[in-house]
Amino acid sequence: MKLCWEVFWRFLLLGCISFGGPAAHIGYFQHTFVQKLAWLSNDAYAKLISLSQILPGPGSSQIGFAIGLQKAGLAGGVAAFIGFTLPSFVLMYWLAIFVNLDDPASWLLSVSSGLKLLAVVIVLDAVITMFNSFCKSRLTVLIMLLGMSLLVIYQSFYTQMLVFLIASLIGIINSKTPAKQGLLKQSLRRISWSPMLLFISLFLISLGVSQYDSYVGLFATFYKNGSLIFGGGHVVLPLLQTSIGEALTEQQFLFGYAAAQGVPGPMFTMASFMGAQWLESAPLLGAILATLAIFLPGFLLLLTVNHSWKSLAQHPKFIGASAGINASVVGLLILALYDPVFTSAVHNYIDLGLVVIGFICLRLFKPPILLLVGTFILVGFLTNY
Repeated sequence: MKLCWEVFWRFLLLGCISFGGPAAHIGYFQHTFVQKLAWLSNDAYAKLISLSQILPGPGSSQIGFAIGLQKAGLAGGVAAFIGFTLPSFVLMYWLAIFVNLDDPASWLLSVSSGLKLLAVVIVLDAVITMFNSFCKSRLTVLIMLLGMSLLVIYQSFYTQMLVFLIASLIGIINSKTPAKQGLLKQSLRRISWSPMLLFISLFLISLGVSQYDSYVGLFATFYKNGSLIFGGGHVVLPLLQTSIGEALTEQQFLFGYAAAQGVPGPMFTMASFMGAQWLESAPLLGAILATLAIFLPGFLLLLTVNHSWKSLAQHPKFIGASAGINASVVGLLILALYDPVFTSAVHNYIDLGLVVIGFICLRLFKPPILLLVGTFILVGFLTNY
């Protein structure tokens, strides 16, 4: 119990100050749990980062969950998740309750327009960073273009699943490096099958549930999206966009995404805002269900490979499938950058100029995220008045 409490309050403190997205969170974790507390070695931490890039789910939150898991077992992992997520959950829920997007006040329109412009800058930066990381060969660029083409022809959640399947198969086929003898058997022997079976069962059930089935539909929608998020928090944008449908307006959807840029902690708490807006009759329940649903798949998969991932991550076929999926994710994010992020935020040349200036400043000077948020909110007021 004492260990769990220590895990909780240390992650709670980080959850209050961890601005800047997953990359910044990784830096906070490294400073606190590797350098300061020595809960794990640099090598073990580096391997955890690699694992978070391979598995679907919220990368930095998976790292935090794994650190808590290693320190105090399953209860420690849960304590780490609650501590790190609670501050941003509270802030996003507060916004969902007290901000009226159906009849917005003039100040809210100003804030919203500024945050939408910021979202263009942030997603554009994420696209370029991910393209440089995941599309280094002709094959990965072709996988990206193939995924984009399929989604342009027919955009749906199931098309996205098909894109991921094709991308992983191409990656596996292209992986010609022979695996070390016995590596796969060693990995499979150490897999925990119970969380894997629970993950698969919930995913299959979620595919057959209509989003209009109230509580169950809300949970199923966010769970199946959390099961297919590769590459970080920004990737949830195109996935949720195609699966939420008419449950939320575009204004609600984009405001929740934009607001998530300005709060500390994991970006996936945009689900807290969207869940509360979705379930207006019981907003707190909606926020809790959506938050748990979007995080749960990544944590179940982490529990599945908790004892085997060090060997599994070295298998060429596993690496090849991950490379293919990551390349396809870039294509999805490019489409989301255009619609709805760009089309809803940029309406004239002034907006376009502000996005260009903001992007140049971000790439050249790398200002703190709070400074960016404050600047774009101010810009929203100036352009509206």
